[in-house]
Amino acid sequence: MIIETAQISVTPGREGEFLAALTAGKAILEQAEGFVHLHVSRGIERDSVILLQIMWQTLENHTVDFRGGPLFPQWRAVIGPFFADGQAPVVEHWSPVDL
Repeated sequence: MIIETAQISVTPGREGEFLAALTAGKAILEQAEGFVHLHVSRGIERDSVILLQIMWQTLENHTVDFRGGPLFPQWRAVIGPFFADGQAPVVEHWSPVDL
């Protein structure tokens, strides 16, 4: 499993709208090959920053299948209007470590 993190700066004052839009966004993600789970957190110190943790079966499920497929433009159409100053999310990929 791979964890994609996306740190999104939302236009101040539109955080509630963004979180509501994520319901539609989640429905899009659920159609994606290899999608496992979406976890959403809101910043405490910076309440206009939302952290998405999206679990994928493989890295390619995100980078190739989803990003290169027809669902990605739908996803961005739902969440993109809320990006502060049109700033794209900071996206990274993580591999779980067992201790």
